[in-house]
Parts: sequence; C-alpha cells; structure tokens
Amino acid sequence: MSSEDRKASLKKERVHMRVQDHSERIRNFEEVALGLSYEEALYEASRCLQCKKPRCIIGCPVNVSIRDFIALLKEGNIDEAKKLILTTNSLPAVTGRVCPQENQCQEYCIHPNAISIGALERYVADHGSRPQPSTIPPLGTKVAIIGSGPSGLTCAADLATKGHEVVVFEALHEYGGVLTYGIPEFRMPKKIVNEEVEYVKSLGVKFEKDILIGRTITIDELLNEEKYNAIYIASGAGAPNFLGIPGETLTGVLSANEFLTRVNLLKGYEFPESDTPVTVGEKVAVVGAGNVAMDCARTALRLGAREVDIIYRRSEGEIPARLEEIINAKEEGVVIGELTAPLEIFGDSKGRVIGVKCMRMSLGEKDSSGRRRPIPIPNSEFIFPVDTIIIAIGQSPNQLIAKTTKGLETTKWGTFIHDPETGKTTRDRIYTGGDVATGAATVILAMGAGLKAAKAIHEMIVANDL
Repeated sequence: MSSEDRKASLKKERVHMRVQDHSERIRNFEEVALGLSYEEALYEASRCLQCKKPRCIIGCPVNVSIRDFIALLKEGNIDEAKKLILTTNSLPAVTGRVCPQENQCQEYCIHPNAISIGALERYVADHGSRPQPSTIPPLGTKVAIIGSGPSGLTCAADLATKGHEVVVFEALHEYGGVLTYGIPEFRMPKKIVNEEVEYVKSLGVKFEKDILIGRTITIDELLNEEKYNAIYIASGAGAPNFLGIPGETLTGVLSANEFLTRVNLLKGYEFPESDTPVTVGEKVAVVGAGNVAMDCARTALRLGAREVDIIYRRSEGEIPARLEEIINAKEEGVVIGELTAPLEIFGDSKGRVIGVKCMRMSLGEKDSSGRRRPIPIPNSEFIFPVDTIIIAIGQSPNQLIAKTTKGLETTKWGTFIHDPETGKTTRDRIYTGGDVATGAATVILAMGAGLKAAKAIHEMIVANDL
C-alpha cells in the first residue's frame, strides 16, 4: 500500500453494521444484526492498512489470515476470501456473528478506528461460495469426536482434511451443541448452524445423534471394541450452576440452560406452531450478567414479558457480557440492576415465585478475576416482586463421561485435567477441549482448542503408526 493510500485509509470512518430497530425486533426472533451490503463490505475492506506484519492475527485463536482475506475481498474475490478463511476456520459464519472480535483480533488492529473484522468475516461467509473439498488419501485411521459443538466441529473438520475417518457423536437430537441450544435465533439463526454442519459433513465427517457417551456406549468401548485410534471429548458444559439460596425449587425458577434449550432446540419461540410451550411471567428477573444472561433477558422480552431486570452483584462497568449485547439489551428495554445480590426467593401458597429478597452491594478491592470484589451493605435488604427468575451464573461439565472412564482425571470444578497446548488428558489417546476442559468460555476459544487437539491427535497417530 502506497503512503497516499495509507493516509486515505486512515481518514476513512468505520462502517457500522445495520440492525433491526429495537421497537421492531423485540416482537420477533429474526436476526438483529443485518450484515453489510456489498458496497459497505468493499468500503470497510478498503480501510485495512495491509500491514506487513499484521498484528490482528495475534488475537485470533484460530489464526485466520485476516489481512489476506480482506485483501481478496477488497478485490471483489469473495469466493477466494472464503476459501482462505476455511483453511483455519471451518465455521466463519458462526464466528463472524458471535466472536468477541473487539477483545481479540480488532483489539490488536493498529488503525485508529479498528477494522470491522467480524463483519467482514460474516459477509464473506454468507456470500462466498463453498469450495469443493479436496480429495484426501485416507490414512486408515479412526477418530471419535464427542460433541458436535464448535470445538468438536472444528477438530472433526481439521482431522478429516488430514485423511482420518472421523465420527461425531452427539447426545441430543440436533447437531451444533451450544450454537443450537444455547444461543438465541436472533443472534445465531439455526439455518446458519445447519449450513456450517453441512460443510463439515462435506469433508467426509460422519455424524451420529442421540448417542450419550458413558451410557449408550463408553469411551473404553470406543477405543477397544470399535477400534478408534483416538478420542476428542468436546461435550461442553451443560450442567447449570445454581445460587444455593432458599426458594430455588419454586415453580417459576429456571436455569438458563433449561430456558434457552426449550426456546432454541425445541423451538419454543414458535409456539403454538411448535409443540413446546415456554411460559414467562410479566415480570422476569435474570440473575447474572454474562452473554447467556443477556440472551435470557432478551428472549424473555420476545416471549411477552412486560419487564425484565438483570440482577448483578457488581457494577455495570464489571459486566462480563460483550458491550454489543449490553447495548442491544438496554435498547430493547432490559433494566440492569447493578450492585444487587439475591438472598432468598419467595413463593405463594401454591409454590409459585412471587418475589426475591436482595441486598445492596458496594465494590471493594480487585479479586483474582481482575474485577472489584462485591461487598454486602449492612441493613440494605429489600424485596423485589417477580414471577419468573432465570439463573444464569454459569455452567459446569456433566460428570457422566468422567465417572464411566477409569483414569480420566478431573479438576475440583469437574473439568478434565489436560495439557492446554495439545488437549491431551490423563489417559493415552484421549484428548479434550472447549467448555468441558476449561469451563464455560467463548465459541472461538473452544474452536482454537479443537484445532490444537486435531494437530496433536494427528501427530500422535502418525508418530505411533496406529
């Protein structure tokens, strides 16, 4: 790029993606972010400085060649741009929508107005043609992937391109893991997830659903009887965490997992056209302030709640959710109840929720998370009337696989002990990654773990001539 072109690029303002108006979108489950037009995508691509040593890739857990795909897009070569992205990222339409680019690739961008890398990735994924998969000579080896979420899909795709026979086992009746059951339709359309799964299938990966590993078949049976050379466990973190306060068993108290699964996987948002009713009251409280909590709050509004409040024990400045999600939630009418901690949930004579007792909090010194520690304010208790409470304070891994697999050790949090660089567990030929290994994290970090494990599995199989 010439010095004149560089100066011109530095002066260009960033393109902001169009979104549905908040007054309209709270009445539907259609995607909120509308994407870029062709002209907008080319303009935004033209802002890229094409650095000789691009720093943006440092922040990408799957090492997408960001500078080079943007250069191809700038030339109008969308198909080649998509082909390039797919060499390291098998789910670009997903990451272009839910990846926290502002804290990753875009944070490293040296442009004064960071390039909208996520929006450009989404545009290329949505509009580029899917390349024909290359013919890979089979190695005669078999790898089992446990879980069809982002980590499992990424590992499966990468291993397939290396010549391994790969089978993905899914416990539920639809593929996609958290992309399908955990993220609302208005943020991640199921059509997009299905298309990404189809791409992985096109690489030769086989899928089997309704298979609960540890019950339908065990890890050792896969290794010894089915003769798999290696196993990658990416079963996610699907067991909800609770507050441990009185009243959590009352009718009207839901975990975020149950709520979002009923709405997303069982299409509760289409009731009565679909068979799954999801009832929310007029006044809903969501405990927690991560992305999942925002998803729950925004979903509750779309299901007809008159008022939705976030109950969060820290201040808004410490909220872990993406800024985009906080802004969207507030635009739609979600109230952020900061510096508030729930103490007890109350019910009526029929066992239905009628309110929650809370306490005001102040902030002290920073804790191990880097955020200021919440401190109770004495004599600040108050009753907050609600008729539905959704607990969204994180998830933990299901322990079925750990309990049915000897020698597969876990941490005190229930995650598998593993090498973070390879995913190798305490058992030979068994690897892990994603939320089941680290606890609940982002989609892109789970995908990064899948790539690392695929590399390690391939090298292990080749080195041992399995």
